[in-house]
Amino acid sequence: MRERPRRGRRPAFRGWRARRPFWGGLLLALGGGEILLTEKASLKVVMHIGMQGLAGYLLPTLMVLLGLLILFNPGQRLFYSFTGILISLGTWLTSNLGGFLIGLLLGATGSCLTFGWLPDQEPRVSRRRRRKQERTAAATAIEREAVP
Repeated sequence: MRERPRRGRRPAFRGWRARRPFWGGLLLALGGGEILLTEKASLKVVMHIGMQGLAGYLLPTLMVLLGLLILFNPGQRLFYSFTGILISLGTWLTSNLGGFLIGLLLGATGSCLTFGWLPDQEPRVSRRRRRKQERTAAATAIEREAVP
């Protein structure tokens, strides 16, 4: 019986993370969580709860939900990111100026990262590696011309 090479948890997680807009979904969920935490702050810290109080809890909860949906259903990432940016901007009015701007910025950044993520994009090659590849290609071309 032939043994298959074992994959550890870390390489498996890296493979899972590479197939989805991980950082965008994580930042959006963290932004919603931060806004929810500022809602629970003491009354001396709270500026305003928002329109009837319900939207102050609803919008950050939706941000967390959208962040998780981005992580576990990346096929609909454009809709989730567009909705996430609108909800993040809406928290400016409904919950402590968007969690004292921290949650608002986390949510907006996560939504933008998700919107810009492309699933089939080639990994970027560093400038150093690109130059090295160009030098080796030029060297092989010169060698081919020199050999009759």
